[in-house]
Amino acid sequence: MNYRMDRHGEPISILGYGCMRFSKKGNSIDIDKAEKELRAAIDAGVNYLDTAYIYSGSEVALGEILHRNGLRDKVNIATKLPGYMIKSAKSIEKHFDEQLKRLRTDHIDYYLMHMLTDLQAWNKLVELGIKDWIEEKKRSGAIRNIGFSFHGNTDRFLQILDAYDWEFCQIQYNYLDETTQAGVRGLKAAAEKGIPVIIMEPLRGGKLVNMLPKKAEERIKNDPKKRTPAELALRWLWNQPEVTCVLSGMNSVEMVTENVRIASDVTVGEFGDEDFKLIADVRDAISEVTKVGCTGCGYCMPCPQGVDIPAAFRYYNEIEISGKSSARFEYAQGVGLRKEKSFPSQCVGCGKCESHCPQGIHIIDELKNANRALRPFFYKVGTDLARRFMLK
Repeated sequence: MNYRMDRHGEPISILGYGCMRFSKKGNSIDIDKAEKELRAAIDAGVNYLDTAYIYSGSEVALGEILHRNGLRDKVNIATKLPGYMIKSAKSIEKHFDEQLKRLRTDHIDYYLMHMLTDLQAWNKLVELGIKDWIEEKKRSGAIRNIGFSFHGNTDRFLQILDAYDWEFCQIQYNYLDETTQAGVRGLKAAAEKGIPVIIMEPLRGGKLVNMLPKKAEERIKNDPKKRTPAELALRWLWNQPEVTCVLSGMNSVEMVTENVRIASDVTVGEFGDEDFKLIADVRDAISEVTKVGCTGCGYCMPCPQGVDIPAAFRYYNEIEISGKSSARFEYAQGVGLRKEKSFPSQCVGCGKCESHCPQGIHIIDELKNANRALRPFFYKVGTDLARRFMLK
């Protein structure tokens, strides 16, 4: 297993275990199966385990597995404060205490503010005294590293990155998200500050393996190095020195074994021109089935009405790769739960965006299409209810 260092010089395995996708039996976690898979990963050197308060049953299962195998001191636990559920300073402490009990531990190695989408989400916690609370937990040793996980665009990520002395962060990043989400610009900005970056969704929830267009599948099949779609995507990430750890929701021992193999022999800078050409060809094949030729450059922004145009098009395009349900859910999560509304329906057709678009996209018309596709009536109702509950 290869390791890269955290901000304090402690080794983190470059392969992390994403516990959100623990194996299930029916609607519950299959703890015996999950235990075998997690043991295999830990025995192979994986030492970073990622969970969260809202991952149903995950913290409890992880705590149970580590406790009955005596493994707590061999691993780092990363879990997350659901800031969107926090309404008071007492609520912060209540949720943290509950997490310690679930995980059967007296400290969290890597504690994240979960799913920050913009600076306002962080400022809301600041107003509730989160900074003093963090410092107290750091002094007592109950929290060893503080960070945040992010869903949103690059500019919003950079604002949050500069808002506090973070010790690590977690972003969605893969070869399709190089210019969306926090993107490569956000990755490098964090690295320049010496902030380790944990990668989630390296395979877009398996979409870069199981939902590739046929042309992309054929291109990978002809790879002279015989890499699978998953291996290609993982090696692309680990080729970059700014990537500290890549999370994988491994739910079979075979998957653990294969990912460990890759993580044990990969090296920074191993990609050559032909490897980058392969990635570019696969990316182009995916682009051919996209609905809008938006590159996420942001020249159309800011919209006078507050519409996040690149995000609308990105998730609209996601429909062809992920399917409607997945794209709609991701849009509701990444855009719908921001403090300030930024939906396509806010467009008034002023045309300012179209005059700046390098791609010549008919943005006004495409925003209408995106709105219909991403926000059917039941999603509008669901998002409105979630906003009322989570953004009070």
